[in-house]
Amino acid sequence: MAQLKPILSHFDPIIPYGPAKFKPDKTTAYRFRFPPRITLWSFLFLFLLLLFFFCSPPSSTSAGKRRSLQNTVFSGRHRLSPNWETKARNSALPRSKSGFSVLVTGAAGFVGTHVAIALKQRGDGVVGFDNFNNYYEIGLKKARKSLLDRHCVFIIEGDINDAALLGRLFDIVHFTHVMHLAAQAGVRYAMHNPSSYIHSNVNGFVTLLEACKNANPQPSIVWASSSSVYGLNSKVPFSEKDRTDQPASLYAATKKAGEEIAHAYNHIHGLSITGLRFFTVYGPWGRPDMAYYFFTKDILRGKEIKIFEGANHATVARDFTYIDDVVKGCLAALDAAKKSTGSGGKKRGDAQFKIYNLGNTSPVPVAKLVSILEKLLKTKAKKKVLPMPTNGDVLFTHANISLAAKELGYKPSTDLVTGLQKFVEWYLGYYGSKKKSAW
Repeated sequence: MAQLKPILSHFDPIIPYGPAKFKPDKTTAYRFRFPPRITLWSFLFLFLLLLFFFCSPPSSTSAGKRRSLQNTVFSGRHRLSPNWETKARNSALPRSKSGFSVLVTGAAGFVGTHVAIALKQRGDGVVGFDNFNNYYEIGLKKARKSLLDRHCVFIIEGDINDAALLGRLFDIVHFTHVMHLAAQAGVRYAMHNPSSYIHSNVNGFVTLLEACKNANPQPSIVWASSSSVYGLNSKVPFSEKDRTDQPASLYAATKKAGEEIAHAYNHIHGLSITGLRFFTVYGPWGRPDMAYYFFTKDILRGKEIKIFEGANHATVARDFTYIDDVVKGCLAALDAAKKSTGSGGKKRGDAQFKIYNLGNTSPVPVAKLVSILEKLLKTKAKKKVLPMPTNGDVLFTHANISLAAKELGYKPSTDLVTGLQKFVEWYLGYYGSKKKSAW
C-alpha cells in the first residue's frame, strides 16, 4: 500500500487570543505565550470534565444502536443473516457420532455442490462457503444453492480471504474436516485477470490454512489441486512422482504454489493435508467455461465451434473424468485422511501429507468429444480447426491413478459417452425451462 504523505510540511503558527501580545524574535518565526487567564487549575478542570464525559456510561439509545449493528454482520460485500451462526451449527451436525463435520469451500461451484450433497446424503454435517463471484453466470450458482438448500446444506456467502469471518466460523463449529474447493478456475481467464488467481488460489488458501492452523482441534484438510500442475511435462501418463516445475499457465502456477504452501503448513504446523489433482471434470451442473459445455451451447445455437490442434496437426486430447467418479475420490480422500497433529497452531508430531491424481485414465481427442455431442444432440456442428493459441493450454492430459486406486480404492466407472449423455439430459432440462434465460 502506498505510504501516506503528510498533509502539512510544517506547523502553522498559533496566534493567541486576548490581550496578550507577541513579537517575532530572530531565532523563531513565532513565540507562543499563554494568556494569563488560563492557569493550571483551568487546565485541571477541563481535564476532569473531559474525563467525566468519556467515562460516563452510554445511554440506552446508543446501546440499542450497538446491539442493532451486532445483529447485522457484513463480510466484505456480503451480508450475513442475523442467525447465520445458529444455521451453521445446525448444518454442521452429523447424523451420528461417527459422522464428520465438514466445511466445503466453493460449495456453490460445480464439484463443491456435488461433494456437499454426497456428504450430506451419507450422514455427515456440512457447511458450505462461497463468494458467488461473476466469473461465470451467477444464476447457475444460485440454482446450485437452491439445490443445496433442498438437501439442508447451509451456505455462508463470504470471501475466503475474510480472516475474521473464517476465524469466527471455526470458533462456533469444530470442523473435523475441510474440503477446500474454492478457487479461481480456468486457464485462459488468467490472461485477462491474473490478480484474481493470486487473490483466490494463493492468498485465499493461506487465509484458510491460517484458520485451520489456529483451530483447536485442527481439522484434516482435503483440497483441489489440478492436473495443470504437470504443465509442459511430456512423460505420460502423468504420475504424482513426475516433475511439476514447468507450469504452462498462471492458473497452473498458482495451483503448484498451493501444493508447496500446503507442504509448508503441514511441516510447520502439523496440519493433515491431502491434495487432489483433478483431470477435466465434467457432468451435470458443470462449468460453462469448459469446452464440452460451450460446445453443447454453440452446437444447439448453430454457431461455429473452434477445435484446436497442435503443431503439425497434433491432436489435442483430455482425460475427461465424470463428476460422480471425482466425488467418490473426494469422499475416499476425506475418509483416509488422518488427524492433524497440531494444537493451537503448535505442531505435536508429523502429520499426513498426500497428493493423488483423480482422472479417468482414457484420454479422448477433442474432435471425438464433438462427434459424441453431435450424436447426442442430433445436430451437426459447424467446426473450424485452428492452431492452438499460446494461452496456457496444453496438448493433452493423461492420469496415472494407480496410487489413488491402491490407497483410496479409487476406480472410475463412467465412460465419456455415458457421462455426456447424462450431461446433455441435464442441460436440455435446465435451459429448456421457461424460467431459465441463460440461452
